[in-house]
Amino acid sequence: MQEHSPELYEEVKLFRNAREREKYDNMADLYAIINTIQQLEKAYIRDCITPQEYTAACSKHLVQYKIAFKQVQCEEFPTVDTFVKKFRLDCPAALERIREDRPITIRDDKGNTSKCIAEIVSLFITIMDKLRLQINTMDALQPDVKDLDDNMNRLSLIPEDFDAKQKVDKWLGTLNEMQASDELTEAQVRQFLFDLESAYADFNKLLHSQ
Repeated sequence: MQEHSPELYEEVKLFRNAREREKYDNMADLYAIINTIQQLEKAYIRDCITPQEYTAACSKHLVQYKIAFKQVQCEEFPTVDTFVKKFRLDCPAALERIREDRPITIRDDKGNTSKCIAEIVSLFITIMDKLRLQINTMDALQPDVKDLDDNMNRLSLIPEDFDAKQKVDKWLGTLNEMQASDELTEAQVRQFLFDLESAYADFNKLLHSQ
């Protein structure tokens, strides 16, 4: 009986260096996000989540998808369809959502509630990403914070004394007092990010309670 060759037991590595490892990590992130959107669509169809929860979650994942796909897009994967085909992902609902670039609730929402929720989620993520990237000038942050504040004021299900809304109001006031080229200090950026993360969590809890 022949002995097994030692090389048969060697670990197979997908990458040879840090750059290749990052490539596979990025593809794994994209795969996970697309699969999450697919499962989210199924959950909504089966009435497992409320329209408000669905809208917030779908909006968040669509923003994440755009970022993730940019990291993967190349000659091998010029479109998301080529990526899905390559890895045999069965995700027709997710692809439809990605093509429309909006939660399905927005298309059917006559009162614009779902559209408002989607915009709020997108703005929260955009502002937090800017702060994490050390983008801290008044003119780079104020327009998004104002849009976030306006949308939160427009959404009727948010109480007037809602703590998350008051935090956004406070930072909008701070930015409005600055000159366009003024920068937030490192301490202000840290506090702003902390307040936004807390406000975003409270906003999601509010949607869950509806």
